[in-house]
Amino acid sequence: MPLRLTSGRKVQESPAKAYLIDLGEMDYRDAHQFQVDCVQWRLLEKGRPDIFLVTEHPPVFTLGKRGGLGSLTVGEEFIISRGVDIVQTERGGDITYHGPGQIVIYPIVHLREAGLSVKTYVEMLEEVMISSAVDSGVVAGRDERNRGVWVGDNKIGSIGIRVRHGVAFHGLAFNVTLDFEHFSWIQPCGLSGVGVTSIASESREPVDFSAVKLNVIHQLGQVFNRQFTTTEKTLVTGGAA
Repeated sequence: MPLRLTSGRKVQESPAKAYLIDLGEMDYRDAHQFQVDCVQWRLLEKGRPDIFLVTEHPPVFTLGKRGGLGSLTVGEEFIISRGVDIVQTERGGDITYHGPGQIVIYPIVHLREAGLSVKTYVEMLEEVMISSAVDSGVVAGRDERNRGVWVGDNKIGSIGIRVRHGVAFHGLAFNVTLDFEHFSWIQPCGLSGVGVTSIASESREPVDFSAVKLNVIHQLGQVFNRQFTTTEKTLVTGGAA
C-alpha cells in the first residue's frame, strides 16, 4: 500500500474512497458500454471516486488493437455457429476469451489524479492476481513474453487496458474455474506454444469461485489502497453521484 514521507518518517496513507459495482454475469457489449459511461462520469468532475466493476461474461472472444482473426485456430463461422460472439475493442493486446468461471475486473481509474504511470498501473493489476493466486495456494508470476500472470508456461490471468483523457478502463481477466474448450479455438494473446490454466486446475483443494472473487476484491483494495463503497449500476445512469 502507498506510503508518504512526513518529517523523515514513513506514514501509511489513508485509503481513498472508491465505488465497487458487482455487475454479476453481463453480456460483454453491455459491460463495455457501461465502462464507457463510467469513464464519462469519472471525467465530468475532478476528484470523483474511481470505480471498480466486477463481472463475468457469457462466452465471447474479444480482439484488442493488435488482435486479429489470424489468431483463430478454427473458422469464424464455426465460432458463430456455436453461439459465441467475436467483438472488436479499443483495448491494448491481442485476442482473448471471456467466459463463466473467470473473474473480470474493469477498474475505472484516473491515472493522472492518482499519479500512476501506465507501467505501474499494469503491474498493480498483475499484483492483484498474483496475490489472489497465492491465497489460493497457487504460485504465479510475471513473464517477459507477455503482460499478465503465469504459472510456468500457462497463462492464468490476462490484462488489456485503454486510457482515455487520463482515465484507464478495460482491465484484467482471472481464470478461476472456467472451461478451457474455447481457448483451444485461439492462440491466446496471439502467442504460440503457450497454454492457459486456472486456479481450479492448479489447486490441490476444491475451489470456491465466490470465495476467490471476494479475495480478488480484497486484493484490489489492498494493492490500490482503496476503501470500497458498494453501490448500484445506477451510479452513472441517473442515480447517486
